[in-house]
Amino acid sequence: MRSPALALALAALTVTACAPTPAPGELSASDQGGQARECFFTRNVNGFSAPDNETLYLRVGVRDVYQMQMFSPCLDMDWAQRLAVVSRSGSSVCRGMDATIISPGPLGEQRCTVRAVRKLTPAEVEALPRGSRP
Repeated sequence: MRSPALALALAALTVTACAPTPAPGELSASDQGGQARECFFTRNVNGFSAPDNETLYLRVGVRDVYQMQMFSPCLDMDWAQRLAVVSRSGSSVCRGMDATIISPGPLGEQRCTVRAVRKLTPAEVEALPRGSRP
């Protein structure tokens, strides 16, 4: 007969072996500084600012501000009076590849692919220059 301690150890090993692991090239929550992925619904975006053609700040709800980095320059995004945030994965955005920005450009509507999305901390929002805050 097996001892109860051995059976418990085998059970723990089995559970550990079945635990999810990140895919190659994907960071786990602990590798990302312990922060969980922050998502938002596109319908909750109520303001934006673009200090340049590659950076976009979105006001989501009352307090939250998200920073988006484009894959390449989104021409005249910094002069746009309006733009659209389109989610590729339903109605929420959690990472860069989830979103496309539609902005008026010099030759008509342009679609700009988002490379990275992150939620800013309250201290980071306060540190933004006045003209860059959404």
